[in-house]
Amino acid sequence: MKVGLYGIGLDTYWPQFEGLKDRLLGYLSIVEDKLARPGVEIVNIGLIDNPEAAFEAGHRFRREDVDIIFLYVSTYALSHTVLPVVQRAKVPVIILNLSPETAIDYKNFNKMGDRVAMTGEWLAHCSACPVPEIANVFNRTGISFYQVTGMLHDDPECWDEIDDWIDAAKVADTMFHNRLGLMGHYYGGMLDIQTDLTLQVATFGGHMEHIEVDELSAMRRAVTAEQIAQKVVEIRELFDIDNECSPEDIASAAQTSVALDTLVAERKLGSLAYYYMGSGIEENENILASIIVGNSLLTASHVPVAGEYEVKNAQAMKIMDSFGVGGSFTEYYAMDWKEDVVLMGHDGPGHIAIAQGKTKVKPLKVYHGKVGKGLSVEMAVKYGPVTLLSVVEDGQGGLKLLVAEGESVAGPILEIGNTNSRYKFSIGARAFVNGWNSEGPAHHCAVGVGHIGNKLKKLGSLLGIEVIQIC
Repeated sequence: MKVGLYGIGLDTYWPQFEGLKDRLLGYLSIVEDKLARPGVEIVNIGLIDNPEAAFEAGHRFRREDVDIIFLYVSTYALSHTVLPVVQRAKVPVIILNLSPETAIDYKNFNKMGDRVAMTGEWLAHCSACPVPEIANVFNRTGISFYQVTGMLHDDPECWDEIDDWIDAAKVADTMFHNRLGLMGHYYGGMLDIQTDLTLQVATFGGHMEHIEVDELSAMRRAVTAEQIAQKVVEIRELFDIDNECSPEDIASAAQTSVALDTLVAERKLGSLAYYYMGSGIEENENILASIIVGNSLLTASHVPVAGEYEVKNAQAMKIMDSFGVGGSFTEYYAMDWKEDVVLMGHDGPGHIAIAQGKTKVKPLKVYHGKVGKGLSVEMAVKYGPVTLLSVVEDGQGGLKLLVAEGESVAGPILEIGNTNSRYKFSIGARAFVNGWNSEGPAHHCAVGVGHIGNKLKKLGSLLGIEVIQIC
């Protein structure tokens, strides 16, 4: 991802106040260092101090294909020094209103004596001065902007917010380039999960890759005994295998897992939504019955897999995973009024990287509501703070993000070979469920560890869609 950075000033000042320009460039260099991180290229075009330079800066940012711009306000500058840059670049802009010090040293400032030098010193501290002018012009020209106000140094709140903007921009970039595999069809009758694929691409970008189940079956036939043996070792290392699991079922799951790895590599997938009955074709039935363990491994390897062909939730899971917090497929199914908790889980794959302890693998004699039997996974999400995310069609032809922060808590779960967790919410179970349902989400959502509501709100801002946080 490319981050555009520039500072602003006024060229009239430089011959008037010795050393001011160099001092402001030094501040800009500090900002650049603080923005730098792995996976991010900083395009710093320096201090823009007149309208002519602003036009060239806008062209350069466009040529460099930056994803977001940080506008560092170092001193007073004309709004026409700012506007052409953002107009031409056409990407989100974050105004950084950062004071170089905690406060001006008034006593020593007033002792300087030389009023020219005093004015230069003042200009080095007046970063807040042109922000209203910039905001006024952006509003009147229809340019969305966001701002961070704080200090250049020793201000964790300020820099945490800046970090959140960069994280959100990275996720937006990931989603734009993501290839989402679609294998099979919707679970019949689940009207809530059906979605407009063009709307998904219009909102997030990315590509929808349609895949035949027969392709996966063909890849499974080509898996070698050696590949199966290696995958069995991996499965035994990463999962807690129930004694009732037969070697044949484990080998079958391993064979399917190898085929899934091949499919993801060949189709260059970043996520997958699937559901298929396979009725009447034994090979396809068998592959769908043995798919859960392999899909759980993919989900933990940054290729989230959503069952029941839940495209919207595959998107939500990919967003959560791209923020580095997991993103496991889940739904709520019951409430514990004694403990004021909501019970949530689902059959099928789980995100084993965010499990509380080792994920268990258990044999099931029947997959409820689905064809077949075989190995399934059982896990609870790590105890501690969590965030729920749903990608929701708003009924008006658009998408919105629905968010809730809560806590995964210890306690009894249903040990039925599915993912299961207990969640508490600050507003209580009743208010959470009522508030969540009122926004009209599908019955599935994604759960990740940690509280990232602020980051999701920033992602919504960058994508231009509404974000509603229940708690």
